[in-house]
Amino acid sequence: MVQDWLSIYGKLVAFLKKKDPSKSFKFTGDDSKVFTKLEDELRRYFVYNEVGEELPIALEWVKNLKKALKQAREVLGLQGEQLSREFRSFMEDPIRHLMKKIVFYLYDLLREKIHLEEFIQTAGAAVRTSLKTNMRSVYQNWVYINILTLLGEMNGVMVYPEVKYLLLGRSGKQKTGLIPPNAIIYLTGRGYLSFFLEAPRPISWEDSTDLRKIWTLYTALRPDMIVYTRKILNIVKLTSNPPIERPNIIIECKELDDWYKRGREVRGPLAKPLSVEEWRSKWITGLWDGLADVLGVSRKEVVEEVKQKKVMRLKDIQIVTLYYTLYKPDKMFLVSRAKVPKEIKDYLRDRGLHIIDNVGFNKNKLKPLVNELYKRARRDSNDYEVIELNGEEIDLLERLTRILRRKNKYITNRDVIRFALEFTLRNKDRILSDEVYKLRSL
Repeated sequence: MVQDWLSIYGKLVAFLKKKDPSKSFKFTGDDSKVFTKLEDELRRYFVYNEVGEELPIALEWVKNLKKALKQAREVLGLQGEQLSREFRSFMEDPIRHLMKKIVFYLYDLLREKIHLEEFIQTAGAAVRTSLKTNMRSVYQNWVYINILTLLGEMNGVMVYPEVKYLLLGRSGKQKTGLIPPNAIIYLTGRGYLSFFLEAPRPISWEDSTDLRKIWTLYTALRPDMIVYTRKILNIVKLTSNPPIERPNIIIECKELDDWYKRGREVRGPLAKPLSVEEWRSKWITGLWDGLADVLGVSRKEVVEEVKQKKVMRLKDIQIVTLYYTLYKPDKMFLVSRAKVPKEIKDYLRDRGLHIIDNVGFNKNKLKPLVNELYKRARRDSNDYEVIELNGEEIDLLERLTRILRRKNKYITNRDVIRFALEFTLRNKDRILSDEVYKLRSL
């Protein structure tokens, strides 16, 4: 594959030298078709060269997630799902999505703004990072969707969002200054479960005072899923640390075979609050870095700034235990696609975590977790449930309301329903023993 994309690169260079020496990339007619074909082939072969062995796995995982989405739509009566633009692109065509990641690097290479070695390094890193990030999202979403589906099979009903859309991701959800749930499930006779994916997340702000207040939301560690065993529409609690309501359950998902050997940098509380002016400066710096060709700005200052930031490198097994220590949930589950070695399980269990491993893409392996969620669902006294009535039932309610308003003209439909329920319960023995009463009338 290396030779394939390199040979196409040679053809592209020769083509541009002859047809477009100024590198304007403005072609017409057959020249446009030739350039597009060569560019497309180079990007495809390059992607296969970088991650070719992993692509069949990616395609299979996407297939499993699409199957899970289909089941969720059927069980929960969903109208569809809302995915981020990035993730939707990957789900539609993983290979084409990865090809998109190297477009600008390729144009920089053809314009001789970067050398071939730099292209191989930067474009290759972009492809590998995108694949890794999206594969992680695929498995995390597969776990989340199947949890909802299993709850649906236990007579769970999605009551939020009311439009019956599955919300995957949090983009744009915090613009009102709140952190709303991704989904709320109501379990008949039990109560509610509120799900939040990758929260806490930053909320909107206007000036330096606002930014300082909500800064902890920028630096807070983000578990894959947090669950509240009640109905809750906003978890922001800036007076606490971490700055959200204490979650009842945390669920962390691990898609890699050797995830416990991995580590990553955690900045979190080590990052100092920024003022709006500093924030704007960093945004402009990032913009300049991306448009270096136009503005003629060096990347050296950006690199030096990154070096000065305080970070801490932790193993993944340390990070997941840190979630448990910081957020103090009632329970924390770690769901691993692959089998976890006994010594790693013991390490995590000693620190309070519950391990569900060797799950693969078998949703039945998630049942112990779902059963625990079901048992913990509860309902507050001020929670309301929407009950649908047909035309005949509405007529009966209105008739009873008119009768009772002879005693109290201010009585509401809700008062009438409560009265009817209490009256029925007080007279349940008489009702059950009355042979004349026909249950079919219910």
